[in-house]
Amino acid sequence: MKDLVSILDGNTFLVSDQRGDVEPSLDFPTGLFSFDTRFLSTWLLLIDGQRLHALSVDDAACHRTRYFLVPGEATHFLDTKVSVIRSRMVSGDLSEDLTVLNHSGQEMSFTVRMEMASDFADIFEIKDIKSKKGHNTATPGENSLRLTYRRDAFHRETTIHSSADAQVDRRGMTFQIRIGPHGEWTTRLTVTTVIYGARGQNVRALLPFAGSRTSAAIESEHADFVDQAPKLSCDCQPLAGAYRRSLADLESLRYESIALGARLMAAGLPWFMTLFGRDSIFTSLQVLPFVPELIPPTLTMLAGLQGHRVDDFRDEEPGKILHELRYGETAGFEEQPHSPYYGAADSTPLFVILLDEYERWTGDAELIKQLEFAARAALTWIDTYGDLLGTGYVWYQTRNPATGLENQCWKDSWDAICYADGRLPSFPRATCELQGYAYDAKMRGARLARQYWNDPVYADRLEREAAELKERFNRDFWLPDKGYYALALDSDGSQVDALSSNIGHLLWSGIVDESRARQVADHLLGPQLFSGWGVRTLADDQGRYNPIGYHVGTVWPFDNSIIAWGLWKYGLREEASRICDGMLQASQYFSGRLPEAFAGYERDLTDFPVEYPTACSPQAWSAGTPLLLLRVMLGLEPKGEHLIIDPHVPPGLGRVELLDIPGRWGRVDALGRSREEEPGLAE
Repeated sequence: MKDLVSILDGNTFLVSDQRGDVEPSLDFPTGLFSFDTRFLSTWLLLIDGQRLHALSVDDAACHRTRYFLVPGEATHFLDTKVSVIRSRMVSGDLSEDLTVLNHSGQEMSFTVRMEMASDFADIFEIKDIKSKKGHNTATPGENSLRLTYRRDAFHRETTIHSSADAQVDRRGMTFQIRIGPHGEWTTRLTVTTVIYGARGQNVRALLPFAGSRTSAAIESEHADFVDQAPKLSCDCQPLAGAYRRSLADLESLRYESIALGARLMAAGLPWFMTLFGRDSIFTSLQVLPFVPELIPPTLTMLAGLQGHRVDDFRDEEPGKILHELRYGETAGFEEQPHSPYYGAADSTPLFVILLDEYERWTGDAELIKQLEFAARAALTWIDTYGDLLGTGYVWYQTRNPATGLENQCWKDSWDAICYADGRLPSFPRATCELQGYAYDAKMRGARLARQYWNDPVYADRLEREAAELKERFNRDFWLPDKGYYALALDSDGSQVDALSSNIGHLLWSGIVDESRARQVADHLLGPQLFSGWGVRTLADDQGRYNPIGYHVGTVWPFDNSIIAWGLWKYGLREEASRICDGMLQASQYFSGRLPEAFAGYERDLTDFPVEYPTACSPQAWSAGTPLLLLRVMLGLEPKGEHLIIDPHVPPGLGRVELLDIPGRWGRVDALGRSREEEPGLAE
């Protein structure tokens, strides 16, 4: 990702190399994408048959960028008489202003060629190229090229138009140009993407925010979003930079659902530009104190798509909250079960947790009553379909061995759940954090039932079940010889004894016995799990540990934000501060944008966090991480109609002031200061 440049606006995004070129790649999805389809797979600029070399790239804005280029390869003494500027913007569609400048004192002639193509690949096909089952056509027109793909009712189209005269063929456009002394030539290339519905209509044109917008309009919309959020004033530049970048990224990741027309938060670029149950819920929890208006559309959409039948292909069950919703060809023709797919065991209890947390912050009783049926169905799922073995725990095992996910917790890669020696457990599996989420969901569901659903009997039952689950969990998952909780139980009920970051989520859920919280914290901040930047997903003395393994040794910012929140809940403020400080220090090396994950190398070994090669960036729950860390450092907690503020700012961060925090109390300000470096001095 480091050598690639991306721009996005809602669900449309373009990923190119440093020259602005796009070529089909198996390593990373370069191209112009919208709603899970690649509308441009080739976008390659040649001047007199030569590729260009990048001098500089201006990618400060999320939705536009500029490339400053010269023909040929770089040399030590570069003295070119021509340069090129590519200025592009995404706003529903793509526009690129291509300018060629003549720096000589005489007229010059050039052949400018833009290679163009679209494979209309589904996002799932990028790494697994298969022959398309539909029909591609390329139709040259007057200064335009129309690329189409049809497979039965699935119909997608890319139209490219040039403002300057061009020789158009099936593979692109050629411009024969003459530029006077110190003059320039320019053309605007406009790329329009069309998604046809079953009746032949352009589905995207029906969306409320459809159509191209000016850069000024997009920037105004972004500015309005940022202006609504609390204002941060602080002495710590990494924190200030991360906060600004996070708000900008969260705004740019908002998109419109084709299914319901609601504006939602996409999970991350490039792989996850769609609604994810788990990701959307965690991101909502992170951003709730800052931009609560993002939460109702997410909750309403998840409730509207809640499972209502048993469907093995989609892992769907009554009451279950979806894992992922896709719009591409493979989902449409049921080659993938993502229309939507329900293969997540955690999104259902997390839905109830978010619903309660949202009300605690906003006092929006109307939404709580509106979603009562969905919340009750989710709580019922925990005790029925979620408890596969009838043991009182939440288990998972896919109903669809062909295309379903094996691991249906947040660490969903194939090798993420393992024993300490590296062996993989049998299915079904009950990971520890799922039990914590179920406990928390029952406790929160009880509060909602008592206060808003007028059902104290149901509330009493949920509280009793939660207490029984907590007692049972602390008996069955605790490893007394190791002093931490097992990662999971296998199908025999035996403990899967790997040391992982999952135990931090247990603190967040509240299922950990008070007497054991310190031991859990000591492991989280111990040398096996804590890299110096953050908590690794798997301890470095475990059999499958790999510092660049997706879920077996990398550091995930989102994971660390939840862990810090959990430590704070148990009063372990110093430990929470260490994680906050490590994350903020790491953010400096990513220009304030924390990636999906980075390597778990020891901090002393590398001196800077090493980027994970295919990490999503931006990613929603990584963008939400600095916001949740702010909540933890300032000790923000709703209590009735008031906001409790109990700051504990890490040493060296100085003053942290957050103004106009929204909630049921109106808007309030919070101020915290770090303790002085000299011991014994108070705040």
